[in-house]
Amino acid sequence: MFDSILVVCAGNICRSPTAEYVLKSKLAGKSIKVSSAGLTALEGKPADATAKQIAAVHGITMDEHQGRQLTASLVAQNSVILVMEHRHLTDLCSRYPEARGKTFLLGKWLGDKEVPDPYRQSLEAFQHVYALIDSACSAWQKYL
Repeated sequence: MFDSILVVCAGNICRSPTAEYVLKSKLAGKSIKVSSAGLTALEGKPADATAKQIAAVHGITMDEHQGRQLTASLVAQNSVILVMEHRHLTDLCSRYPEARGKTFLLGKWLGDKEVPDPYRQSLEAFQHVYALIDSACSAWQKYL
């Protein structure tokens, strides 16, 4: 069984924190630690205001989030790593070959669907991304 999940995107202010907090909500009551990081993180930055707004509409608070950079230590500490795009998978595994075999697309169970980056885009783009993340997290629930 998995005891820890790391969700990774680029900047760690939109997609991965949203997925982190959605997964935490869906896995409440299970002893699975969920965290997030970025391949090119905006370290110390809060979650994007629009991402926070959309999450709040769904009862999820991301106020505590601070962006952080992906490290070898984080890769080693987590039993599953979920990424947003195929290029994240390639980049992460080339930087950290030890991540192969435990790194998957968040949208794996949705036909390997990628989650596009809504950063600096419309409210509708963020709503679309939230819906994708929520569906992907629901699909992962039965495997975690």
